Parts: sequence; C-alpha cells; structure tokens
Amino acid sequence: MTLQTNQKPSWLRVKLPGGDQHHDIKRNLREKKLFTVCEEAKCPNLGECWSSGTATLMILGEVCTRGCRFCAVQSGNPKGWLDPLEPQKCADTVKAMNLKYVVLTCVDRDDLPDGGAGQFAAVIQAIQREAPQCLIEVLTSDYQGDFAHVQVVLDAKPDVFAHNVETVRELTPRVRDPRAGYDQSLRVLEYAKSVDSRRIIKTSLMLGLGETESQVHQAMRDMRAVGVDVLTLGQYLRPTRKHLAVQEYLSPEKFDAYADVARDLGFLYVASGPLVRSSYKAGEFFLANYLARERAQAVRPVWEV
Repeated sequence: MTLQTNQKPSWLRVKLPGGDQHHDIKRNLREKKLFTVCEEAKCPNLGECWSSGTATLMILGEVCTRGCRFCAVQSGNPKGWLDPLEPQKCADTVKAMNLKYVVLTCVDRDDLPDGGAGQFAAVIQAIQREAPQCLIEVLTSDYQGDFAHVQVVLDAKPDVFAHNVETVRELTPRVRDPRAGYDQSLRVLEYAKSVDSRRIIKTSLMLGLGETESQVHQAMRDMRAVGVDVLTLGQYLRPTRKHLAVQEYLSPEKFDAYADVARDLGFLYVASGPLVRSSYKAGEFFLANYLARERAQAVRPVWEV
C-alpha cells in the first residue's frame, strides 16, 4: 500500500519537541557550540529522542561540502575550519548526560586532506577517556573511497561503524552528490568489515524516492554481500521545497514486508518503519544490549531477531 504525496498520512504525525530534558540538551549543546543531526536534518523523531535523553552529535561543523538533493544540512566550503576543542566538548557532553550509547555523525569535509577522519578519531578517543562505559556508534562519510582515511576512524575502535548507502543504485545519481556513489559506499562498508569481522557494520536506505520493490531487494542483497549487519529503512521526508519531492508514502505494512525480506537475507537487526532513521532509538537499544553481552562473554553470540 502506498499513498499519494499531496498530504502526509496519519502515521507520520509526531510529537513536537518539548519538555525539560529537551531544553536541557539544547542548552548544553548551544553552550558548547555543538550541533546535532537531529536538528540539522530536521529529524521527525527529535522530540521523542531528546525528551528521553538521546541525541546524535554531528561533528566537524554544520557546513557540508556536498549537496545531496535530499539533505537539509547547509552546503558550502568550510575552507579547512576545525574546532580544536571539539573532541573535549563532545566528551564532556556525553559524560554530563551520562550516556550509555552515543551516535557520532558528521558533515562531509572534502576540503580537509583526510576528510575529517583525524578529528573523528580524536572525538572517539576523548569520549572513551571521559566516559569509558559509553558505547560509540559512528556514522561517517565515504572519504571519497580512500581506505586510509576510513582506517583512521577504525583505529579509534568505535563499537559500531555505519555509513549510509541512502538509496538504491538506480536513483543514486539523482539523489546524492556526484562525489558520492553506490558502489563507493559499498566498498567502504566492505572494507570496514574486512578489518575486523566482529565489528558491527550498519547502513540505511530512504524509501519513497521512486524506487521499485525489486530495486530495494537488490540493494539489500548487495549490502549483505559486503558484510552489513544492521539495516535501517525509513520514509524519505522532503525537508524543504528546494529538495527532492516525495514520490510515495509507504505504509507501515510495506515497511514490515521489507523487514521480513531483510531478516530472511540474514541481517542481524532490522529497523524498518516510516519514522525510522539511521540513528534510531530502538536500534541503539538493541545494539547496546548486544554489545554489552558480547563484551561480557568475549565471544559473539547468536541472536534470533
């Protein structure tokens, strides 16, 4: 079941941001001049997550060097700007919020020689030093396919490595910046898995951009073939009229059907639904428990999802 795109369906109605916890987080972030992808990408789950004390930190500033046609983050040229205090600011925020699981993501920084990988690693290490109990998921750029830069992030030992494929192969040239690429993203994910087969590898697809069912199924097969463990599937929502229009709104039942296919393909965990995003609270809860059990047993357990 799909719906016409002249109005959003009832299942996409979300609670507006509010509450003391939400305001405390926002004040803390503004005081440290930190940004969240929750705000920059206009995530529909911001109210729910912030009210429960969950936020995804976006490092390397708020200006992206790329111009993907689905993304609300500001595009431009930061001209090599970096905040040398950012690693400690992030670590202090994680410690102050007493987070047990944090997601770190970033804008693309093609203006930097290493794409920002060194700063990413420094943030991870600072959090590990100040909040060693906190599990760390990173959602990185593709570093233009340069594995040496990917390795810099991996050497900092995040618990989960994520990079988003975003859309199916056939729509990639229309949806993503020309410097990105479907196969380039798959190669980054494959490399990260090859370095340490025990590390959790994660990616995400937006749906509703005009993809076909067979294209989605093929994308999922491609992801499993390169070792992706965790997949999130969510509805694309147009952030402004300047961005790509929504082609269809998929029903919750359609997302459930895709999740069934993904599980049959062997993904460790699948989060699939209209409001699911790559940084999604339910998925983080699953991974936190999975990783805690793995650490305790020092072996990778078999999970039934």
